[in-house]
Amino acid sequence: MINEFKDFIAKGNVMDMAVGIIIGAAFTAIVGSLVADIINPIIGLFMGGVDFAGLSASVGEATFTYGNFIMAIINFLIIAFVVFMLVRAVNKAKGPEPVVEAAPAGPTQEELLAQILVALKK
Repeated sequence: MINEFKDFIAKGNVMDMAVGIIIGAAFTAIVGSLVADIINPIIGLFMGGVDFAGLSASVGEATFTYGNFIMAIINFLIIAFVVFMLVRAVNKAKGPEPVVEAAPAGPTQEELLAQILVALKK
């Protein structure tokens, strides 16, 4: 069992995934800072200084901080756009994908059936 575990860990897929998760966590911190420290203040300037995070409503003793939810949606959209632009730039830097020629098409079902009928008549 220990040898199987070593083989599993040593596989390239597991190591690639681990590196991807670590890089993803670091990237999340960078993009989160970009959104919180640069983009959100700019949005606040255009919105007249409105801070969505402070918006809330109270019903009885329960407080609904719907402003935090609005900020989470805005942050998600901004982060998704930044990731889209990053992926787009990386894809553009890679260049076009090589064109893979399709394999020649085989005989159709009708042609195969015709061949079978000819073989059965013999």
